[in-house]
Amino acid sequence: MDKSINILLKNSPILVFLLIWEVAGWIAATPLLPSFTKVVGEFYDLLISGILIENLGHSFVRVVIGYLAGGLFGIIIGILMGTNKSIETALKPLISILLPIPTLGWLPLMMLWVGINEALPIILIFICAFFPVAYATLLGIKEIPQEYINSAKALGASNGYILMRIILPLASPSIFTGLRLESGMVWKTVLAAEMFAIPTGIGALMINAESLIRVDVIMVSLMVLALMSFGFEKSIYALEKAAIGKWR
Repeated sequence: MDKSINILLKNSPILVFLLIWEVAGWIAATPLLPSFTKVVGEFYDLLISGILIENLGHSFVRVVIGYLAGGLFGIIIGILMGTNKSIETALKPLISILLPIPTLGWLPLMMLWVGINEALPIILIFICAFFPVAYATLLGIKEIPQEYINSAKALGASNGYILMRIILPLASPSIFTGLRLESGMVWKTVLAAEMFAIPTGIGALMINAESLIRVDVIMVSLMVLALMSFGFEKSIYALEKAAIGKWR
């Protein structure tokens, strides 16, 4: 009983928000502010018709490919910088300069270089994930006490052993923090790319709904994006717990 009450209290702000939304929708009685139940009904219609699944599938594939490639490449470059002073000296200034640039700032340039095609959102997502993850990996390695590495070398440990048993486990909180932060940003990036340049995906669905004044479809798309961002973040968190538990 106490557990149920705690769950109810924890989710009470969401329930109050949905109630206000529902009441406001019925009072306004306008397509510009559909009620929550009408949005849920539209979600069901889009789901059954296959329109939502098709567009979400396009966005999901783009996000997964770009995020995995950018995250993995970022970790590799971060490890190289963190374990090799020459590589750090060569790459860190460049990454530090490019990191603050908003991902969408690359959109006009990439449209000219890559063109308006399937590669465009994937490259933007790659950029979105790569720079923060590379920098987070470097910072995580730099925070490792050098005595740990020196002691392992003195005992005859190989570079591979040091990397897998010392560097990665100790740097993993910083690495996973970078991955978690970008797990939501990549969905914002694919949304913007699809709205501006790609005819398929959740972003394209939203921009088409805007031209038809279908606010209910726009709200469905926003809800789906929120759920996907939340799911990605929770997946990275679960992966982090599993990895840290294994290393320990």
